[in-house]
Amino acid sequence: MQRFVIDGAEFSSLEEFAEHFSERVLGEYTWRGNLDAFNDILGGGFGTPEEGFQLIWVNSDLSRQRLGYVETARQLQRRLESCHSSNRRGIEEELAAANRQEGATVFDWLVEIIQDH
Repeated sequence: MQRFVIDGAEFSSLEEFAEHFSERVLGEYTWRGNLDAFNDILGGGFGTPEEGFQLIWVNSDLSRQRLGYVETARQLQRRLESCHSSNRRGIEEELAAANRQEGATVFDWLVEIIQDH
């Protein structure tokens, strides 16, 4: 099985993670950071090996810090600016929690998707 290594020392934001992941794993396909798309990518296709692959995340403790509550609040604020009005309240609640340093972080979101695969 093919192995890919991503290095937490190489990125500090979700956008940088997406760029790093795309370069290391996807080759010609570029993932732009949408989490639903990330789930689809890990499910197969989009440049990932048909037979599956192993993802190794070095310096993940650094990623846990860099993709923590500050980055989570930034991402949620971005979502809030473009979300449908029916989603606004939920995102506002998540943002308030992130500002209190509570709840899941960007790091947690990514790890959960990876673990599902």
